[in-house]
Parts: sequence; C-alpha cells; structure tokens
Amino acid sequence: MSENLLSSLNESQKIAAQHIDGPMLILAGAGSGKTKTITTRLAYLISIGIDPRSILTLTFTNKAASEMRERAFNMIDSSIINTPPLLCTFHKFGLLFLKFYMTELNRKNNFIIIDTDDKKRILKSLDKEITTALLSSEISRYKNSLLSPAEAKTAAQLKLYQQIAEVYEKYQEYLEKNNLVDFDDLLLLPYEILKNNQKLADEISQKYQYIMVDEYQDTNELQYRLLRLLCTSHNNLCVVGDDDQSIYGWRGATIKNILNFTEHFDNTLVVKLEENYRSTDTILNHANQLIEHNRDRLGKKLVGTRTKGDAIRVYESQDENEETRKIVDDIKQLIDSGTSPRNIAILFRVNALSRSLEEGFNKAGLNYKLVGGMKFYERTEIKDLIAYFRILTNSNDNFSIKRIINKPKRGIGKTTIDKLEAKSIQTERSIFDLIQNMDSTEITTIVGKKNSRTLKVFEASILDLKEMLQESKMKFLDNFEETFDYRASYDNLPDGFERQANIDEFYGYIRDYFIQNPHLDLKDFLNEIALESESDEYHAEAVSMMSIHASKGLEFKKLFIIGFEEGFFPITGDGSDLEEERRLGYVAITRAMDNLTLSFVHSRFYKGKRASLTKSRFLSESGLIKGCLTIEKQSGFKKGDLVQHKIFGMGRIIKSTNAGKDYKLTINFAGTHRDILSSFVQKA
Repeated sequence: MSENLLSSLNESQKIAAQHIDGPMLILAGAGSGKTKTITTRLAYLISIGIDPRSILTLTFTNKAASEMRERAFNMIDSSIINTPPLLCTFHKFGLLFLKFYMTELNRKNNFIIIDTDDKKRILKSLDKEITTALLSSEISRYKNSLLSPAEAKTAAQLKLYQQIAEVYEKYQEYLEKNNLVDFDDLLLLPYEILKNNQKLADEISQKYQYIMVDEYQDTNELQYRLLRLLCTSHNNLCVVGDDDQSIYGWRGATIKNILNFTEHFDNTLVVKLEENYRSTDTILNHANQLIEHNRDRLGKKLVGTRTKGDAIRVYESQDENEETRKIVDDIKQLIDSGTSPRNIAILFRVNALSRSLEEGFNKAGLNYKLVGGMKFYERTEIKDLIAYFRILTNSNDNFSIKRIINKPKRGIGKTTIDKLEAKSIQTERSIFDLIQNMDSTEITTIVGKKNSRTLKVFEASILDLKEMLQESKMKFLDNFEETFDYRASYDNLPDGFERQANIDEFYGYIRDYFIQNPHLDLKDFLNEIALESESDEYHAEAVSMMSIHASKGLEFKKLFIIGFEEGFFPITGDGSDLEEERRLGYVAITRAMDNLTLSFVHSRFYKGKRASLTKSRFLSESGLIKGCLTIEKQSGFKKGDLVQHKIFGMGRIIKSTNAGKDYKLTINFAGTHRDILSSFVQKA
C-alpha cells in the first residue's frame, strides 16, 4: 500500500515522503507540489503503522488544514484510522492545549477568546490618546517577541513607547482578571506553561512524536520557541517552506527560522523540491534570475516540467491611463477569444494602483473583483477625504460633517456629535451652520468650553479653504493637507504606508483632473467619482485584481503585474527591505502559468503629485531588459531602529534618505526631530 502512495511522486518528493526519524527541511519551490508531498508523507507514516495520534501537523490557515486533511485521508484506508491525526493551525493547537492546561497558570480553563474588535475596544478603554491600531500592533509584537510588560517597559526609550508598555501591562492585567485570551496568547501562554514545566513538556513531546509544519518561512520567534519545546524528547520535526517566498517580515515573520534550521536542529536532512509543475520554462528562467540577486537564501533553482512557452511581455507606457488602456484591450481580446475571466489576474505591489484599473474596467464594462482588498473609493481614508470635500461644496451635509469632525482626532467624541445632531434636528439647521452662527456662549452650553474652541477652529479652517478654493484650486490643494494634517495622522500606524499611498494617489488624481479640466470645479470632480464608484453588483465571472501579498498560493493562466517602477516596486527607503521586495517579485512572477505581462510607466502619482519615475531594477535583474540600473547601496539603518548619539542620546529613526556617500537619518530624540548623518550614530 505504501508503495502505491508514492507512485505519483518524483524522486525528491519520494525521499521527503519516506523520511521518518530526525529533523527534515523540505525546501519547496513555487509550484513544486509541496502540499502533495507533505500530505503523502502524512498518509505514508500512517500506512506503515505509526499511530495517527502521535502525528501533529501545523498550518497557518484553516483552509490549508482542511485541504491537507482531505487529501491525506483520501490516500489511505479509513479502517486503519481509529483516531485521526491532529491537523490544525498553530492557534487551534494553542486553544486545545490551554483547555487542558490553563490551570498551570492558576487560571480557570473556561476562558474566553477575544477577537480583534474586542481587543481594540479594551485598549481604547485603557488609553484614549494613543491610536488603538498602534497599541494593538505593538502589544502583538511584544508578545510574539516574548517580551513581558516589565521587559517592554525596561526596553522602552521614547516616551510614546513607555506609554505603550504601560498600557500593555494594564491590558494583560485586564485579560487575566476577566479570564480572557487574545490570539497572541493562544501561542504565548502554551509556551510559558511548557517552558516552566519540564515534566509536562516531556509528556507533550512524547505524545506528538512526529511534527510537521507548513509554510515554515512565515513563522515568528514565538512559534519557533514553541516548536523547540514540543520537540523536547525527540527531533522528529519536518518543516516545509520556501525561503524565497518569505514575504511577511512586516507581520513579525522571521526568515532566520528557515535559514538557520540546520543550525537549530542537528543532522537535518535537506530535501529540495525544484521541479515546477505550474509555469513555463520562460517564466521560471526570469524568476530564477531575479531571486539569485538575494544574498540571504539557501539556494535552489526551479526547473520546468512544461514547454518553453511564450516570451514575457514588458509594457512601457507614459502614464497609468495608457497602462490601463493597454491591459484592458489585452483582456478584452483574451475574453473574446474564449479565455475565462477567472483565469486572468492583475497584481500590484501597492494597493493605491488599483484606482486607475478600476476606472478603466468600469468604463470598458469589464467585471472585476478585488481579492483581499477594498475598492479604491470604499477605503476609509478616501471616504474621509471625499467627506471633507463635500463639506467644502455643501456645508449643510450633516452626514459628511459627522464623519470627519474628529478626523484627525480633535477630542470631539460621540457624545458631542450626538448633542450637535440633536440641536441640528431641533432647530432645522445644519451642524456646520450651528457651529458657524452660534455665539461662543451658546455653543459652549451645548458642547462645553474646550470643544467649543475646537469647533470654532475647525469652522475657521473650513471657511479659509472655501475662500482659497474660489481663488485657486491648486493653492487650495496645497493648503488642504497643511491645514488638517490628515495624511500625517497615519504616521507610525501598522498599515500607514498603504493608507498614505492611497491618499497620495487621490491627491494626485484630483490635481491631474483640474489640470486637464481647468473650467470644472470641486463639485464636478465629486460627481465624477460618485459615478465611477457606483458600479453595479455582478454575478458573472470576473478578472481578479489583488496585491502580491494576497496572491500567494494562487496561480493564473494569464497574469499582468503593474507598477514596475522604483519607489513602487521595489518600495525604497523608509525601512523597506530590498531582499523581501525581491522575494515579492519572485512570488508575483511565479503565480503565472502560461502568459505573463509586466508593466512600467514613466509618470505616476507619487507623494500626492505627478512624478517622473524610473523603471524597476527588477526588470534588469530578471533579464527582461538590457542594461544595468544604478543600484543605491542600502543603509544599515531603517525606520524604527533605535540609535545612540554622543550628545543627543537615544532616539528612534523615523526616516532614512540617501545623502551622497552617507545617509541622512531623521531621528526622534524624546520628541525633538533632528536630521543626522548615519556615520554619527550607532545602533542601540
């Protein structure tokens, strides 16, 4: 029976599937039959008599776990499985573990798991000043880095991070008092229990004699430490992953786990799955050329099992509108010639680039779906800006006023807004009209003295911008951001880069609109985008649009990747990791099965204005265009790093830019921002 299981595997896959004892690293390249290999190994272990109860397989998603379970069980005789092996996500394993052993922490096992929204509500109740998203992200980072509240407090140098550490302490106390557990605790608490109880660690390790981990390149420090404890009594750990597809560093994953696996576990068997069953030879050849420029990798080369295939097309366009027209025309032809839209996809590194595509598809009447994302005009930050602009054209718009009266935060809470709305209904006057025409005493009686002053400043800002808008639309746009600092409100937030990129795209688009239509006004623009965003719901098949991150694990017969410009792909500066950007390029290219088109433009909206761009270095590195691009050396410092200066002391880098042979660092020293050359500081 076990021989039949292996009959459809290639030689490398067979070696991996038949390995039983000792650590094993399966380096599985894109499209190399990774899932087939590990599900076959699971079935093989059971077929040779290993107790299914002694096998633990850990994944990152419920979908992956379900697929693996179904495929493995279809391979073996169900009669030999009395109790199925445990195959689940890391977090599900943590939950099952805590149900049995939570008492080890002197806590009851009737705990409740809180979701992300619950977590944010709790954090908001503990601190109303610091942005909740930042608090949530930092506390999650502390937990996954195994930092206790006390350690986080000790490590914090800047005032903001001292405050976050204090909130972290209060948050943990709240969770324990109410017997609540967040998602990070589902891993952290089992780790703490096993770390402090050697006997239990031995017992659990002996229970699970064979452990497999999928997508090992995406594990973080905490997951690695937990796995070490689960392997206390043996080294039968099989991990599957691809260092070239490690693209979640921003989420806490560390590529070092897979790069250093052979050092962490002695006598590791390394099996490379290099035969690719997805893409043509041509696509693989260029993907290999690109990734070979990375230094931090174990090294493998995808080998095709299919035909050479068509050449990769590289589109050069003047701007995003021309780029969209070319792609729309291509897709129309593909669909007309019989290609199903579900076999077509467009990828981008930065979500903001979807705007021009969405407009182009709507005008052409082509169905599309945004996978793992939100349509451009439905994104929170864009809806906020539209609300601001609506007020400037119609100050009676209560809905828009309510949306942005506290964005960015001005201390105007829900109670104040409710009072204003009640007064608005009572007097049959708009909220803005009330703010504008009530005297200070009258408005103070409704909302209080502090809020009264804030609202009057808000009113003055709106009126100034209205006047400026009449004078000059460009002057208005220059002063809008300066007045409200809306873009800056996303500084230091976990998803701040993407949101600011969307804001920049929107600012750039409206500038372009007025340059091309000088006779039209702001109301015309708002009407135009209202029509653009009002696309009918559809039930037919659709072309997929998505970020490269969202595309991981997927494949498409016809693939387009846009935005191959320096600054967009790769993202450069501000703490970006060039090697991770290159891995993203590799992931993107290897999603293509039959045909691949890459696209770059000479001009796109960048930082809110139309800018001239240079083509991405990845085009030359992958061998798709001739000639070398000038590659700037990377600074050893990045955004977020703690540094030490002889005079100014400890600070955190908030920006890094090239300055001749050196790098100019903008550093926050206890609230004071200073520009310092990198040669004058050292990492803390």
